Amino acid sequence: MTKQRVLHALLPAGHDAQPVRWQQQKSARTRLRIVEAAIDCLVEGGYSGLSTQAVAERTRVSRGAMHHHFPTRMDLVGAVVEHVFFERMRLFLEDYLAKMEHATEAERLEIATASHWRSVQTREYAAYLELAVAARTDAELDQFFGPVARRYDEVWIAEMIEAFPHWRDQWEQMKLASDFVNVLHMGLLLQQPVFGEARTRRAQRLSNEVLRQVYAGTLVF
Repeated sequence: MTKQRVLHALLPAGHDAQPVRWQQQKSARTRLRIVEAAIDCLVEGGYSGLSTQAVAERTRVSRGAMHHHFPTRMDLVGAVVEHVFFERMRLFLEDYLAKMEHATEAERLEIATASHWRSVQTREYAAYLELAVAARTDAELDQFFGPVARRYDEVWIAEMIEAFPHWRDQWEQMKLASDFVNVLHMGLLLQQPVFGEARTRRAQRLSNEVLRQVYAGTLVF
């Protein structure tokens, strides 16, 4: 799996090159500060707490600067959606690839699931959940969120083919196993306050055993 190739495929619009001039660099830093502040608003107050005014106050940028970068709330939302997906993938890949460097074949699945579990406990994933829930009933938000979510999923599936070429003959099982981990970890994250650590760990061990059986070909869907 090539980290640079994956991230390039998910790069938010307008970020395909590093700004050269000082003014461009300053503008890029301001834009990033605004997006990061918008994520904080999402995590702390949900989608209803995300507004250009709240973000401008948090970052202490002028109304003119805010309007220059994001003329409307939905312009800001679109940038946040892309940034959240990009950062989720970047953080996961950095964690996963660092631990895979000296791993054996038998350790790969457990490393991947452990890295994914850590990735869902980030502020980026918390923002993702807020957006996903809000997009269910907000058609305007879903116009931004839906296409980016599907693109993220398509890139991830395409990269799994490159990362695990020996699974090509069992590709549908591989995708189903990945879907299984995604929905399990989302559910465990939301239920963790109810389940507690012990039940959460038991569910994770069950998940790892299911994946090992799928990988070995002893559990076929």
